[in-house]
Amino acid sequence: MTPNGTSAVAERSLAAGQPAPRIDWVDYAKGICIVMVVMMHSVLGVEAATGQTGFMHFLVAFAKPFRMPDFFLISGLFLAVVIDRDWRTYLDRKVVHFAYFYVLWVTIQFGFKAPSFAAESGWAHVGLMYLQSFIEPFGTLWFIYLLPVCFVVSKATRHMPPLAIWAVAALLEAAHISTGWTVIDEFAARFVYFYSGYWLAGYVFAWSDRARARPGWALAGLALWTLVNGGLVELGVSEWPVVSLALGLAGALAIVTMGTLLARMQWLKVLRYCGEHSIIIYLAFFLPMAATRTLLLQTGLIHGIGTISLVVTVAGVVGAIAIWRAALAAGANFLFERPAAFWVVPKKARPALQAAE
Repeated sequence: MTPNGTSAVAERSLAAGQPAPRIDWVDYAKGICIVMVVMMHSVLGVEAATGQTGFMHFLVAFAKPFRMPDFFLISGLFLAVVIDRDWRTYLDRKVVHFAYFYVLWVTIQFGFKAPSFAAESGWAHVGLMYLQSFIEPFGTLWFIYLLPVCFVVSKATRHMPPLAIWAVAALLEAAHISTGWTVIDEFAARFVYFYSGYWLAGYVFAWSDRARARPGWALAGLALWTLVNGGLVELGVSEWPVVSLALGLAGALAIVTMGTLLARMQWLKVLRYCGEHSIIIYLAFFLPMAATRTLLLQTGLIHGIGTISLVVTVAGVVGAIAIWRAALAAGANFLFERPAAFWVVPKKARPALQAAE
């Protein structure tokens, strides 16, 4: 077994056809990603409401090249474990699962936002907007709308040359397609990272193993990456074709490195916890985030756009976990767990976290 067991565990899972166990650095990396996602929405929301920018704006700009690429890369890491399953099981796990949460939470979000929409354009338009949300993803939920598309495309093309698929995906990313349709535009921009996680999973695990074995070199690499990524963002070239792909992949590997080093030292376990519950935070953060932003801006309890943005970010993460805990206590598990009635194929036991050895 490798020092942290990541590669070996993944290989055993692949060989046995078993669900991949939890890997500590993966959860750390997912935790970093979900916090960055909440931070982006929190900061941009506060700045849009006030017409001002604060110190958090620079963190959001710095993270833009790799924030979502890393999320998609990690989402594809364990795809090889399940991609050869029969279509019925595969669609249940990778399409029906996300469709359930999308339908549920888009309805919840509309429930909160409908009154303001109706005040602007009437209830008939609200109903039309709701129906349109099943074609054009609504608000923050576009990620779980798009993931099933990535899963289906990957399985449908699994017998094609991987290099050819990756090359086409890279060209789509470089094209910076902008049709105005979220699914088309985001698929073109993100699928290359998802497919990279699937096709190059072995290299990603090996990268993590090397970072764990050589933490000094890993830290030096992170320092160099920070300067390059920050410099290109500051120069305004980070979204250029080819440059954006390079920064996305480099940033994804940087997050893998950060997650590995944190797992090695067992520091900031709150990030690992966030990673383990990233889907919960992703689904529910919008409510505490919006409520806290409104409260702080209307009452003036805190001064400074950056500080307000930071507080709103923390409130979004902590508030989402609190909503989840409250839902469990109230027996409303269906908000975050797909009920048995909506499983096409019976679910299996959840794997336990694999800690570093």
